[in-house]
Amino acid sequence: MAVPPIQRSPHPAGLRHSWLLDVVLGLLVLVALPLAIVAIPNTLSVVADLLPGDFDQIGLSRTHGLALPALMLTVPLAAVALRRMKVAHVLVAGLALVAVADAAGGYAASELVVGVVRVLRGVGGGLIVPATLVAVWDRTPALRGLWAGVLCVSLLEAQAFALWPLVDVTSWKVTLQPYPMVTGVALALAAAYLLVWRLAGRRPAPAPDARERSWLLLAAVPAAGIAVVAVSTASAGWGVVPVLLLAGVAIAGLLALGSIGRAEGRTHAYTMVAVGVVLLPSTAQVTLVEMGGLGGPGLRGLWTPFGVAAVLAVVAGVGVRMFAKGAGRLAVPLGLLAMVVGLCSVRLVVPSADGLVLAVPFTLLAVGATVAVTATLGEIGIGAAAFGLSLGVAGVLAGYLLGTGVQMWMLEGVGSRQELVDSFVGALHWWALVGGFLLVGVIVLAAVMGRRPSREEEPPSGGEPAEVAVSVGAGRERGAAREPVTTWGSIAPEGSPAPEEDDPDEPVPAVPPQAPSPEDGERS
Repeated sequence: MAVPPIQRSPHPAGLRHSWLLDVVLGLLVLVALPLAIVAIPNTLSVVADLLPGDFDQIGLSRTHGLALPALMLTVPLAAVALRRMKVAHVLVAGLALVAVADAAGGYAASELVVGVVRVLRGVGGGLIVPATLVAVWDRTPALRGLWAGVLCVSLLEAQAFALWPLVDVTSWKVTLQPYPMVTGVALALAAAYLLVWRLAGRRPAPAPDARERSWLLLAAVPAAGIAVVAVSTASAGWGVVPVLLLAGVAIAGLLALGSIGRAEGRTHAYTMVAVGVVLLPSTAQVTLVEMGGLGGPGLRGLWTPFGVAAVLAVVAGVGVRMFAKGAGRLAVPLGLLAMVVGLCSVRLVVPSADGLVLAVPFTLLAVGATVAVTATLGEIGIGAAAFGLSLGVAGVLAGYLLGTGVQMWMLEGVGSRQELVDSFVGALHWWALVGGFLLVGVIVLAAVMGRRPSREEEPPSGGEPAEVAVSVGAGRERGAAREPVTTWGSIAPEGSPAPEEDDPDEPVPAVPPQAPSPEDGERS
């Protein structure tokens, strides 16, 4: 008697919780990702007047800036660790570290404690950023666009969000615990995500392969080097020329490291480096120039343009991911060009006493970065995405170094307050010019290197396509001829209608075709 073929159940386990998992994960991305990025700015100088007299302000400011080096060193290591650790557990651990840092910040009374608190916060943020990327990777397409949009908006507004809690404060410790309530909300969402993830069947998260893990470990090397250089320049009082040279070498090194791997992965790495170097360092300077004490509208006048840019960036990310798949070759340069136009508008409208006009540069920068990042994420795997993210967060510190060098150059010989204000504005305008040329260079680099195949993409020496050259035992490759199959894997009879293809992102176990029954031979 023939055994009937096994059919997949139309109601797989955990499907009834899928929509709830996506909703909770989307809310978690909206809250946790900005909370991780807001740790980057060093705002201790804003409350310097509130520091006790026995504190070394320079040393304390240096230790306060340890959050960014800790974050950018943690991102590649966390991406590697996610191969063996559950992404929900990593998210809870990262937010728990942020909560511990918030609680310990209220008891900071020495430079050592401040350094420990800031390192904990950086490590927590370094766990959150790659974990949220892995969490959204195999979910609904809109979540990946949402992640890219929230990341770019977080970089855009990180300086403003870091300064907001410091208005009219009476304690300098607020810099160590700026948003304790938001941390609690994010931790509760992470716990809810862990619960729903368990109910939904604990679907394993995607992980980089062995080669991509080696790339991630390699990305930690320039991150460590840039961190050492940044700490050295802050403590040793280096001159303008060495700072500018080291910043240029750091950026060139990140772009060179991004040249490994496949063509689409290289484009993503270049894009992430450009966004990291330009976005946060640029808007941080714009935010400081537009403060009320320098003639700008202050933070209250910046929230409307920031809000407009944030909404449009998130909409752009979701829209590109859902309706413009496969448009990376066109969307990436267009997005980076929009950022160039945004930097040009910075030179034209900043400083401005009217905050509404700043919606133009903020929107161009945020939407351009989101479109470019989302377009590249749609053409690569999780390993290449995490590798580009690691280079991008290292690029933030490299951009800070470059911006610091430009400011040092412009502030030399300043004597009066007006000269100081003019020099800050001049430094911003020069930085916008440098950032614009850097983006144009990345566009050209991506156009050249993004079309150059890597060794694994090149056809064999005989000239055969890679799909034909592989052995038959290796299985059918993409592009090979397929036989019509039914939904359960058996060969369909001729003349039957072709079945709909399964989702290529969903792994389907191979089921061998039904073997003939011994009774068939007896009947014949």
